[in-house]
Parts: sequence; C-alpha cells; structure tokens
Amino acid sequence: MLSNYSRRRIKFGLLFLLWITTTLTAFPSKIPTVLLPGTSPLVTFRILFMTGSAFDPPGKEGLAALTASMLAEGGTRSMSYDQIVQALYPIASSVNAQVDKEMTVFTGTTHIENLDHYYALLRDMLLDPGFRAEDFNRLRDDAINFLKVSLRESNDEELGKEELYNIIYAGHPYGHHNTGKISSLEKLTLDDVRGFYRDYYKGTSLTIGLAGGYRKNFSDKVQADFAKLPQGSTDKRRFENPKLSPGTRIEIIARDTRSTAISLGFPISVNRGSKDWPALAVVASYFGQHRSSNSYLYQRLREARGLNYGDYAYVEYFPRGMFQMTPDPNLARQQQIFQIWIRPVEAQNGLFALRAALYEYDKLLRDGLSQEAFETTREFLTKYANILTQTQSARLGYTLDSRYYGIPDYNSYVKEQLMKLTVGDVNAAIRRHLKSERVRIVLVTRDADRVRDAIVKNTPSPIAYNSTKPEEILDEDKIIQSYKINVKSEDVSLAQVSRVFE
Repeated sequence: MLSNYSRRRIKFGLLFLLWITTTLTAFPSKIPTVLLPGTSPLVTFRILFMTGSAFDPPGKEGLAALTASMLAEGGTRSMSYDQIVQALYPIASSVNAQVDKEMTVFTGTTHIENLDHYYALLRDMLLDPGFRAEDFNRLRDDAINFLKVSLRESNDEELGKEELYNIIYAGHPYGHHNTGKISSLEKLTLDDVRGFYRDYYKGTSLTIGLAGGYRKNFSDKVQADFAKLPQGSTDKRRFENPKLSPGTRIEIIARDTRSTAISLGFPISVNRGSKDWPALAVVASYFGQHRSSNSYLYQRLREARGLNYGDYAYVEYFPRGMFQMTPDPNLARQQQIFQIWIRPVEAQNGLFALRAALYEYDKLLRDGLSQEAFETTREFLTKYANILTQTQSARLGYTLDSRYYGIPDYNSYVKEQLMKLTVGDVNAAIRRHLKSERVRIVLVTRDADRVRDAIVKNTPSPIAYNSTKPEEILDEDKIIQSYKINVKSEDVSLAQVSRVFE
C-alpha cells in the first residue's frame, strides 16, 4: 500500500507534468533566427520555410510554388493585392518569393525609416493571407503561361537545363520543374492552396533571417509574431538518391529554333556539407566557371573555335544562369548533379559541340588538374567567395544555407577548406565522383530526326570556319568530329517541345 506521502508525491508529479505540457503548448519554442545586425540604413528580410516543390503531392505538381505566389503576390484578409502594391510603392520596397525543392524563401529590403510600415505588410501577407479567387486564377494562369510560353517557346537554354533535371529525377520528388506541371496546375484549386499552407507553413519549418540596422528588440517582435504559426514535426524529410539505369541516355527536344542548346549531367553524392565539396567546386570552376572567360571549356569551345557565347560546369543547381552573373542563395538541396551547360551553337555545329564537350570532359577525367591550374583556380575561388556575399541580402542568404548544410560561415569555411586542399585531393575527388556510367544529355534543336540518326550511326560532324585556325586546332577537330558517343539506338529519344513540362 502507498503511504499518504507517496500518493501526494505522485499527484504532485502528475500535476507538474500536466502544467509543463500545457505551458509548452501555450508558449512554443522560439522561432530559430539568423541575425546579422549592422549599421546599414537598410533592413533585409529572408523568411525561410523548409518546404518546396519536393513536397508537392503527386498529381498536384506546382502547389508549393503557387502557394508561395499567393502569399507574395496576393492580398491579405484586410487588403487586396492592389492595395498592397500601392502601399509598397512609396517606400520603394517589395516582397518576393523563391521556391526550390526544399526551401521557400520570402525576401525584401526596406529603409529603417519605413521598417514598421513594411514589416506590418510583410507579416500580414505571410500570416494572414486573403486567398482570394481572383488572385488564385491570375497566379495560376501566370504559372501555366511561364511553362508554356516563357520556358518552352522562348528559352532554349533554360528549357534544356530544366528538362535535364526532370529526366535525372524522373519518379523522384525533385522530378518536376519548381513551377509545376501544366496538366497539374490546370487542376489545382484554391482549397489545395489553403491545404498546403495549413500543412507546411509551420513554426517548426521556419527560420527568420534579418540583416541591417534594425533596432535591438525588433527580432523579438518578429519571433513573437511568427510564433503564432502552428507547430508541426521537427523531423527533416530525407530524399533518396535518384535511381538511374546504367548507360548514356539522350533526349532530343524538337523545336523550330535556329540554334542547338546542350545540357548534360548526372547525380553526385556530394553537396555543400560534404567533405569533397570544396574539391569539386575547384573542378567545376576550373572546367567551366559561370560567365568566366578563363575557364577551360570556354577557352576550348568559344575562344579557340568561336562556337558559342559560353560553356560552363556546375556542382550545384544554378537556375536563370543566362540572366545572372552569380547564383541565388537559398537553393540548398540534399541532392545535386554535376552539369555541363553548352550555350546555344549554330544548328549545323550542334553535334560537333556535344562531341567537343564530351572529348574535353574525358580528358579531365583522364588527366585531372595540373598543379598550376589547381593553384590558379584555388586563388580565384578564395576571392570569389567575397563576390558571392558582397551584398547584405546575399550574406544573409548564404548564412541561412550554411545553417542548412551544417557548416560554418560560408566565406570562412570556403577559404579555410581551400587552403587545406592539394591537387591530389582534387584529382582523387574527380575519380571518386565524376566518372559516371549514368550520363543524361538533352539537346534542344531543329531537325531532331537528322541529329538522332547522326548520333546513332556515329556520322562524322566536321566544323567549317570562317577564319584561319591553328594546325593544332584543326588536327584536334579531326578527332572530335568522329568522337564516338557511346549510346544505344534505343536510348536516344525524341520529344516534342509541346509535351515538355506537361
């Protein structure tokens, strides 16, 4: 039998547990913050939710992006979107949304004198959305038209790059454009948007980023306001590696265009938080630094042969590259691909350009980097980190990404890791990660049947120049024009542009 003292202790313990449970429910944990206070008269927001297009339910691809658009480009319960635009215009501010596979970020910058006014608008847009039918119809139509017109019919470069991801990640949560699929968008409803907002816009999936000259207690107010969001699971969703069959696969998108755009790549088991990421970053920079005339591919394809505007390589997702000099932050992913982007070449030189890229890539795998190339590239990347984070918004974005990947401050991390690297480390990383038997290639071109036939039959594709070229280049061209693309006939497919992103 329990004594009266023991019963009182058990009763007290149960009451204490009930009090703790009630207290934690009533007063949830603080929202995580990344704070970069400073003296700038501008205040930058990055409100980051750990959700994105990889969370789209099957058959509702595009729901994450449409939900974010409804928050950033729709009204609140008390204000229409037109009224919000009119309120933001005099203070030269805006609210923008970026949706990727695992991250949705809302960004904006305002002057400190307008901080309270701007924040009140931003807060209500994210916490008290109006979800009006007219906004939904407008934004859904915008998304459909982006895929149908802007991407499929007007932008061979981004079309090929994004279709490459669709092919590599077919059947995977990453396996559709962030904007969605046209057929799915056409079926979405306003209730779908409300449901996605309810299910994924949780306090436990949120990190608040602030930078600039905000007052000392301002972050506490933002935390308190966003703590009103419902709580949810804190478990991070894990995404498996894509399952690709061995061998090279080529998709040729038939489009009435004057040029040929080329993208090729394959999955890698390395992201920014991985041990080998700094080494692969050196490889990508040496081989095809974005918008750099010093990179190897640029020198061999553009400078030596005048094939096109540029030739680049990446170990991280870099959308909208034709419009930008540097990548956007907050595109962090568990899974990445190694990618080579050959910007459009004249149609008659398309197959030669593909062969030239594969020829040079095979040389990279075989020979690796020289000591001189390694040291030059490492020195460039050490300085380039400063360029990537030169704005207040970019510094904040990269800090949020570092939190995601579990690494220190981006600048210090990159510089420290680069100083530790040797050319042996880099060449070992090439052998470990870049020798793939599962390469995927996308061509956007006219005369798709002719191009397919030439690839399958290994028909030579000589290049003709309008000016004299060195004998070294001409001799190498003789090798490249017949460089065999190891692909089976059944693995070279044709696709009509009208079906892409459908």
